[in-house]
Amino acid sequence: MLVALFVGKRNSRPWIVSDELWSLIVPLLPEPGPKLVAGRPRVPDRQALCGILFVLHTGIQWEYLPQELGFGSGMTCWRRLAAWHEAGVWDRLHVVLLQKLRAAKQLHWSRAVIDSSHVRAARRGPKSGPSPVDRARPGSKHHVLVDGQGVPLAVSLTGGNRNDVTQLLPLLAKVPSVAGLVGRPHRRPDVVLGDRGYDHDKYRRLVWALGIKPVIARRGTPHGSGLGVHRWVVERTIAWLHGFRRLRVRWERRDDIHEAFLGLATCLITHRHVQRLC
Repeated sequence: MLVALFVGKRNSRPWIVSDELWSLIVPLLPEPGPKLVAGRPRVPDRQALCGILFVLHTGIQWEYLPQELGFGSGMTCWRRLAAWHEAGVWDRLHVVLLQKLRAAKQLHWSRAVIDSSHVRAARRGPKSGPSPVDRARPGSKHHVLVDGQGVPLAVSLTGGNRNDVTQLLPLLAKVPSVAGLVGRPHRRPDVVLGDRGYDHDKYRRLVWALGIKPVIARRGTPHGSGLGVHRWVVERTIAWLHGFRRLRVRWERRDDIHEAFLGLATCLITHRHVQRLC
């Protein structure tokens, strides 16, 4: 009973934005445009973000966002999420959080780990495709690259029928340059680990050309490579991503809205690492 009470208290209202997190987000938000039509006052950005987080955590449909919470309407929060994603707010926030981790020497560049996870798509749309694991129903994939302790470095969205190996180079290229210490910004891990889904000699050569050592399991070989000792961190991070109910199923037809949720969730997971390690 005590454990249940503690967990419930710890996880109560995770959609409420803390002062610490809000102070990092405010400088990144674009200036709102002028009101073209007189009417209700604009919903404050912090309240709208709480509404977005409520949808992300609970998976509720936009139109059912409870008005008594004071977060504005679902359409208001939807528009704000789309505008902030288009302005690159989540990408820039992710860089700020990674810089904090690097300044505290808590980014492990000695190795990176890559993996993907399939999610069902309720509607067909861009970056969805026939699932090879669900009777060709529409689906999408979340591709994730993390550092040695599971901090997300890059994420992407593709159709459910895309081969994992096609996202190896794009994810490595998507890792931002991270400052925070004296010297050049860092953006390349020393080693990248992957399972048999990334087994292709062509891509091994291309990864070597980037100055990164590929450590990838080969098809047709027995287990016992030892990669599982290090690969579990990316599986844990994917589990954290899918802990946000809105990401367990792709409800959005528009890929940019689902990518906005994915980018926001990535920032929240990185922020947890900042709170724990810095």
